[in-house]
Amino acid sequence: MSEDLSEGEKGDPLSDLSAHGGVGDFNRSRLPRISSADAMETWANSQKGKKLYIVLISIHGLIRGENMELGRDSDTGGQVKYVVELARALGSMPGVYRVDLLTRQVSAPDVDWSYGEPTEMLSPRDTDDFGDDTGESSGSYIVRIPFGPRDKYIPKELLWPYIPEFVDGALNHIIQMSKSLGEQIGSGHAVWPVAIHGHYADAGDSAALLSGALNVPMLFTGHSLGRDKLEQLLKQGRLSKDEINTTYKIMRRIEAEELALDGSEIVITSTRQEIEEQWRLYDGFDPVLERKLRARIRRNVSCYGRFMPRMATIPPGMEFHHIVPHDGDIEGEPEGNLDHPAPQDPPIWSEIMRFFTNPRKPMILALARPDPKKNITTLVKAFGECRPLQELANLTLIMGNRDGIDEMSSTNASVLLSVLKLIDKYDLYGQVAYPKHHKQYDVPDIYRLAAKTKGVFINPAFIEPFGLTLIEAAAHGLPIVATKNGGPVDIHRVLDNGLLVDPHDQQSIADALLKLVSNKQLWAKCRQNGLKNIHLFSWPEHCKTYLSKIATCKPRHPQWQRSEDGGESSESDSPGDSLRDLQDLSLNLKFSLDGEKSEGSGNDNSLNSDGNAADRGAKLENAVLSWSKGISKDTRRGGATEKSDQNPNAGKFPPLRRRKHLFVIAVDCDTTSSLLETIKAIFESAGKDRAESTVGFILSTSLTISEIQSFLISGGLSPIDFDAYICNSGSDLYYPSLNPGDRPFVVDLYYHSHIEYRWGGEGLRKTLVRWADSITDKKGDNDEQIVSPAEQLSTDYCYAFKVRKPGMAPPVKELRKLLRIQALRCHPIYCQNGTRLNVIPVLASRSQALRYLYVRWGFELSKMVVFVGECGDTDYEGLLGGLHKSVILKGVGSSAISQLHNNRSYPLSDVTPLDSPNIVEATEGSSGADIQALIEKVGYLNG
Repeated sequence: MSEDLSEGEKGDPLSDLSAHGGVGDFNRSRLPRISSADAMETWANSQKGKKLYIVLISIHGLIRGENMELGRDSDTGGQVKYVVELARALGSMPGVYRVDLLTRQVSAPDVDWSYGEPTEMLSPRDTDDFGDDTGESSGSYIVRIPFGPRDKYIPKELLWPYIPEFVDGALNHIIQMSKSLGEQIGSGHAVWPVAIHGHYADAGDSAALLSGALNVPMLFTGHSLGRDKLEQLLKQGRLSKDEINTTYKIMRRIEAEELALDGSEIVITSTRQEIEEQWRLYDGFDPVLERKLRARIRRNVSCYGRFMPRMATIPPGMEFHHIVPHDGDIEGEPEGNLDHPAPQDPPIWSEIMRFFTNPRKPMILALARPDPKKNITTLVKAFGECRPLQELANLTLIMGNRDGIDEMSSTNASVLLSVLKLIDKYDLYGQVAYPKHHKQYDVPDIYRLAAKTKGVFINPAFIEPFGLTLIEAAAHGLPIVATKNGGPVDIHRVLDNGLLVDPHDQQSIADALLKLVSNKQLWAKCRQNGLKNIHLFSWPEHCKTYLSKIATCKPRHPQWQRSEDGGESSESDSPGDSLRDLQDLSLNLKFSLDGEKSEGSGNDNSLNSDGNAADRGAKLENAVLSWSKGISKDTRRGGATEKSDQNPNAGKFPPLRRRKHLFVIAVDCDTTSSLLETIKAIFESAGKDRAESTVGFILSTSLTISEIQSFLISGGLSPIDFDAYICNSGSDLYYPSLNPGDRPFVVDLYYHSHIEYRWGGEGLRKTLVRWADSITDKKGDNDEQIVSPAEQLSTDYCYAFKVRKPGMAPPVKELRKLLRIQALRCHPIYCQNGTRLNVIPVLASRSQALRYLYVRWGFELSKMVVFVGECGDTDYEGLLGGLHKSVILKGVGSSAISQLHNNRSYPLSDVTPLDSPNIVEATEGSSGADIQALIEKVGYLNG
């Protein structure tokens, strides 16, 4: 695809780097340092009057505030500790009123009952530091959302099909909490989250959907990244790419990380290495392009629809409440109790010391689960083949918790067996400890024991994203030996308390350990440096930097009420909105029935630029005058209001608010006649509920509103047969008008405020047009374009293209990749049997439109029944899963559409919860009566 981003400019308009050089966080060479007391007081004063609500998401593993089972499995590791401590620390910061850490509720027989509790408050470690904004719902909480199998604890690789269900449950919690906080601190106005922060790929996917549904800023932290893991696994050569994908669902994970890049305003990393060596592997992030875009933003120059998340390096903090600082050396401490631990000594000491013939020797400590990437076997080899090291030191391996090796995962069991074989090979009995069990509260005591013996902590991982254990060890006075790959480089730069090694170089590891345990002066210097500098890593400093980053995000939240001057208020309370307000707004701003874009469409939408409000208003005014053919705005508005007042339903909510259930017809049929037949069968299935108006209907389709109107007329249907129309693959939302004499449909412009984030506007459109031309050139068929623009089908938020030769069009994943590489954030969808391509905002979709209806009008998702075919457009997977019910109509859909799905980088089975009780299948050729019997059988119409 061409790098020329604008017609009429010479060369690449992004090729000129700013005189500023590297921009933003890319200039930062040092980690943030702790503020002085005066600085912290200044920060606190600046936050007075602000009462923030922050949502964190970490959905896999087992999460609780106390006695965390770290090391229980690969899903319950350092990330769990990180997110819990971050939530606790943020809740204690000035100006932060409430923090919710959303995770999965697990009520399974093989896990503790505490993980089934819906809510757990995280009490602050130091009550003296707790903020003044205390109230009924203030503080930090773990909130557990039920999703997936209710009685099973399942690994993160199997959670993907249930992500939509989590999103719907989380959406419900956030909306309810925002209203409660509004009553407590918002003067009756909802207090929406200032940010939603996803942790790891699964939560990144979830946060992107929640951010789009609520129109609030998103943050993301990857913790470990799929592309990097894929590369590491391929280098190891144990598994093929297909085997890796089957085991780890790695392609779905990578796509979730790409989606997180699409939707995030800020990506928070622990180290520079993560940005420069890991994130740059992704289609959606390029450090060079990021610097160019940031430079253009600073110069207030157009970015031509390009958007890139900001990267912020903020090292994790640490809790120091449980650490007793030691001043100076510990040379004078008695050592006799190492041979025979005293009763008052921690029990874990004797559990470790029983392994050693001479427990007085310095202890080399490694704390990591038995995972191949942790490189424990290389450490044992280095120790076993270095006789001087064996004579001077013992080796302690804290490798999680286990009962029996046969009960461990195959990967972990394999590593542990390798370790045991190496101990036997080198005859290291009496020199290596590998206890089976330890509690989280034992870990500080393990560090203390290693420090007491003048030992060394080692992290030999092939790559370490950050290395929180290195900070913990330093805080206890332990010098460190660590991998030179990843976060330890930044940590070592700050602490200067040890040595870095090549994790693949066994001799280098042995030499570094021997150097530290044999040179007492070097050991003492490293210990002193670590203790002196450890305060540079603290949770208050982390949170201060974190909140300062959030403060740079443009505030976004649900909004749809209008003030007297015609603008939008900064607050919304959806139950107070009326359909007439919506119609007035639609009439006064713009109306697009025929699919033509308004005069103000194609807005470039440069980063962080809203444009000139007066100019925008003038353009919209001209569009309205043009539409009304010269009739003045005031006359037209007055007539509409007068007619609405004669309607008994005027000023009320859209009819969908009065329904007990909504049937959403999202069937992607081969022909309009098939669609009409399906609609009539579904109408029939509603029976008397439709006649009594307890069931309403929504049509969800890739068609434009003009095509829908023609379809309704030809099929003998009326606009009021449906309560809402989700058009253009989810980029537009219409309601039937209360004044059909004036116009049949009313567009919901506020929906656009929920989806316009990062919409590339005219810059995107021009790029897509060039792309369409390039396909024909590449195929060598100049007689007829394979893909060509369809202006008459395009709208402000949907660029449509005709696909004249579906078999020759590139797969959607290829187009998505090309656009991401150029930092164009959008959602391409093949529809109409592959004969049309709709490109819509990245956060828009037919499923997101349903969530918007819940956010705005309060109609519960669990009361919706979504009808889909056996296959559909390339956004089909988003319609399955979630709290809504799904009915799959067998036999509906074509093989052509199925082929489009084969272009996915992962199988559809990875993301569809076909075992969900919310999904049922209607047999091929089912009549309305058959469908009615099916949905009544599963209780869809109950309640």
